[in-house]
Order: sequence, then structure tokens, then C-alpha cells
Amino acid sequence: MSRSDDRHTDTRYADLADVILALARIINADAHSDTGVVELTATEVNVMRCVDRQPGASPSTVAAATGLQRSNLSRALRDLESKGLIERVADETDGRQVRLVPTALAARNLRRLRGHWSRLLSAAGADDHDLDAVLATLRDLELGLAPSAQRKAGVQRP
Repeated sequence: MSRSDDRHTDTRYADLADVILALARIINADAHSDTGVVELTATEVNVMRCVDRQPGASPSTVAAATGLQRSNLSRALRDLESKGLIERVADETDGRQVRLVPTALAARNLRRLRGHWSRLLSAAGADDHDLDAVLATLRDLELGLAPSAQRKAGVQRP
């Protein structure tokens, strides 16, 4: 079956994607109601997520991990710097290179967001006895999709 084929062998995956997208919209809209949270675009969220998980990453590493073109990444980095969330620091071994690090404001923003998300989702009334299994499944899906997203963006794996 080709990738463009409309037939599904398991519609549960399409249903899962639909629910994930709906939840993302709800969570994002609700987070914007907190005036103490620095608002970010979807691109900025992806970049911050990468920099938070890999402090000191190079712009090239972030571009590869996020699947962004260098020009789009450059714009996002400028915007994140202007919001006080990212700093560019000189590479200790090669002063011509820079490393990206989250600021203290970024750490506070992320803590506030994570607390907000936790309260929002825990108040939704879902039974959380399977939460660990759900998290593991979603993380597996993310890891499985990451190489595909990088291939589509033209990123070469080492």
C-alpha cells in the first residue's frame, strides 16, 4: 500500500491522531489564558522543546531535530532571544560556533506551563491508572515518527 493510499488498516491510529490534535488545540488555547506564560508560536515551541532537552545544542543540531529549514530556525531563534528565552553562547572549543541555551526565564516559563498542563489535564476527569502506559505509547510514537519527519525535511542522519 502506498503512502498516499486512503485505505486504513487500523483506523484507531487515525482516531488517535485526531484526539491528539484536538487535545493540543485545547491545551494550547488554555495555556494562553495564563498571562504569566510567555506566548510562543508552534515553531518556537518546537525549538524551545529541543533546546530545553539538549541545552548547548548547536543551531544545526536544533534544525535537524526539529526539521526546520535554517532560515526558519534563524527567525525562531531571533524571536526567542527577543523574548528572553534563549541565549547564544560561544562554543568553548570553537569560538566561531555558537551553542543554544535556555535562560532562567525559559525555565520559569516551562515550570509554569507544566504546572498549568498538569492541573488542566488532571481536572479533566480521566482515569489515570493507565497514564504510564499512555505516556510510554505516545513517547514510542514520537520516537518512531522523528526519523520520518527528519527525512521529509532533508536531514541526513550521521
